[in-house]
Amino acid sequence: MAEKNDKTGAMQVDIDLVRQLAAVLDDTNLTEIEVEDGDRKVRVARTVQAAPAIMQAPMAAPAIAAPVAAAPAVEAAPAASALNAVKSPMVGTVYLAPNPEAANFVAVGQTVKAGDTLLIIEAMKVMNPIHATSAGTVKAILVDNGQPVEFDQPLVVVE
Repeated sequence: MAEKNDKTGAMQVDIDLVRQLAAVLDDTNLTEIEVEDGDRKVRVARTVQAAPAIMQAPMAAPAIAAPVAAAPAVEAAPAASALNAVKSPMVGTVYLAPNPEAANFVAVGQTVKAGDTLLIIEAMKVMNPIHATSAGTVKAILVDNGQPVEFDQPLVVVE
């Protein structure tokens, strides 16, 4: 953390902490992280250059057009299920099982009770279990094992 030097008033920086935070950025593919301890604050950020857009030639329209009414129904299903999704309370990396050799905490179609562990989110080397907020059936798992997630991102749909 940053500290004031009593003799000169110059700020001292904990280089090890900055390196650890930079490693977290690399591990999670985040662009920014901030740690606060009392009145001391350390923020590490990096700029990410966007990959150049690849232009594709337009494809020819199929001879027989698909029914237009089917498209809105397909789009409505994910939106409706996102309403029932358990969302990430933090930024981190998702793990669907307690360890690489173990089975996943839940599977699609499985019945869960309120409070059952659905997955784990690792943030700052701390494993945080994410629990079902209500009883129901797992309808969808919206993340992959080892995937970085953002705050409020839908994770698992339980209905």
